[in-house]
Amino acid sequence: MPAECEPPVPPVRIGTTSSAEFHTKERRTMRSKMIFLAMVALLLIATPVFAQGTAPAAPATNWKPALAGIGMAIASGLCGLGQGRAVAGASEAMARNPGAMAGIRFALILGLVLIESLALYTMVIIYTT
Repeated sequence: MPAECEPPVPPVRIGTTSSAEFHTKERRTMRSKMIFLAMVALLLIATPVFAQGTAPAAPATNWKPALAGIGMAIASGLCGLGQGRAVAGASEAMARNPGAMAGIRFALILGLVLIESLALYTMVIIYTT
């Protein structure tokens, strides 16, 4: 008489989801659709708010100097961060492989020049417009 065996395990069906999982995915999809439609409706409703009225025009404000300063500050700050990361990477590379110091130094100087030129181009564009 054969020994008692466990019943065979049915193969797992791939690609099936439980009903709870299905409803969760469906709710997430519906929620994202509703948020998108609400944003579109908000933009369509807000359009008349920005239309120019018939009231007398307010004196024009010159925002150019303030925005130029903000733009230059952002460009300079990001260029400084980029230069710091480039120097740190080059220093680490030189420490790991002193034999390649000349090539690394050349690439570092070229990279620093290009990074600094971005800040200079930003300054030129700000003051010429």
